[in-house]
Amino acid sequence: MSELKEIRRFGGVPQKNSGRGKHRKGDAVWGPFLVDVKEYAKSYSVSIKSWAKVSTDAAQEGLEPALSIVLGEEGTPRVRVWVITDEAMQEYKQMLDERDLEIRK
Repeated sequence: MSELKEIRRFGGVPQKNSGRGKHRKGDAVWGPFLVDVKEYAKSYSVSIKSWAKVSTDAAQEGLEPALSIVLGEEGTPRVRVWVITDEAMQEYKQMLDERDLEIRK
């Protein structure tokens, strides 16, 4: 249930059966991203294996891979971070630069 709360919090669309089906992978779709939500009390290690899974699932869906990592117990302050590809981060940075250029005009 907490995973669904997180998906709603960031505005994602939950995948039916949370990606356990044959065709719909990942936990949610959010814009161009297929998101896998990871919730842990203290830590989560990003490994080649975990990244390979979300990357493969995203490629099958024609989407970009993303991990949403939530650390901390529910009801306490939580740390939320995202893991995305370098290409997606570069694109985001370029969009911010273009926006800032428009604002300065």
